[in-house]
Amino acid sequence: MSTSADLLTTTERLHNFSAGPGALPTEVMLELRDELPVYRDLGSSIMEVSHRSAAYTEINERVVARMKRLLGLGDEWHVVFLQGGASMQFHQVALNFLPEGGVADYLNTGSWSTKAIKEAKIVARGRNAFANVAASSEEAGFTYIPDPSTWELSPQAAYLHYTSNNTIYGTEFHYEPEAEVPLVCDASSNFLSHPIETHRYGLIYAGAQKNIGPAGATAVLIREDFLQRRHEGLPTMLDYGTHTAKLFNTPPVYAVYIIEKVLAWIENHGGLAGMAARNDDKASALYGAIDATEFYRGTARPDSRSKMNVTFRLPSEDLEAQFVAEAKGEGLLALKGYRTVGGVRASIYNAVSMESVQALIDFMRHFEAARG
Repeated sequence: MSTSADLLTTTERLHNFSAGPGALPTEVMLELRDELPVYRDLGSSIMEVSHRSAAYTEINERVVARMKRLLGLGDEWHVVFLQGGASMQFHQVALNFLPEGGVADYLNTGSWSTKAIKEAKIVARGRNAFANVAASSEEAGFTYIPDPSTWELSPQAAYLHYTSNNTIYGTEFHYEPEAEVPLVCDASSNFLSHPIETHRYGLIYAGAQKNIGPAGATAVLIREDFLQRRHEGLPTMLDYGTHTAKLFNTPPVYAVYIIEKVLAWIENHGGLAGMAARNDDKASALYGAIDATEFYRGTARPDSRSKMNVTFRLPSEDLEAQFVAEAKGEGLLALKGYRTVGGVRASIYNAVSMESVQALIDFMRHFEAARG
């Protein structure tokens, strides 16, 4: 076996299970390397040109077209790339769409939805409005997705907000919520990992750094009829209408450039159906290895398990620390669980290969044989 010191100084790409920023496709990384000093015939890097230039305008048009093509979106949809991460969207959604004296429904399934609810309540206080927590799995440590039969939805809600995948606790919605109102989704950690029924949504947002690109950009998709419901008198930069009308300020140029390449990679690998099949295979193999033994124990309820973030425990915290350290020595990176919950977490986003998952499974078997 290799030593940690050997691998920490390697120039090879190892098996990256980081929860975010997550792995990017190797093919894309090689393209970026080749185009970094000089983009096409510009004589400079794409990072060094104006965001109003013909070169960047072409990139922006391509990334929007690819996004719409992958999701089957029509002209009624706007696609913009903003900054501030999903955390900015927690506040911006409510600021734009929670009406005076109105209500919005929220499903609480983890830390990020908890933060979204907190921001919505701040907006609600200033508008005599209400952010209704229609369902929550907090009492069980966010280990499951609440059954729809338990949701207490508001008939007059402006929207229903949910987080489609929960990176910390390893749970995921395997269906799209049924509601009489538009869905608003924080899709950051499973965006473009499978097809969705876009007609159900008014707005979808996703931090790019999990599944479609690097940190620094947030994809926001807004349907025009939902956009027209937004509050009046908003701060310019926090008004979605500002950004759908035109390229208002300097976007995260290089991040968008990389996203366009990742979307092309997704298209070339079967689109969203291809990603779904790829992700099903990886998740099935890894959960199968966990369930095959009592040495490893999955933390999420089986019917709510995430196909993006696989969380599990070992018999003791000492063994977990040893597992993570020895795995790193074998080229299996970023397996430590989130700081507030501990354990082990393997993030197997679109770009993570079955080869990497199999390497993790092989290591798990070896570790159990040596330490179990």
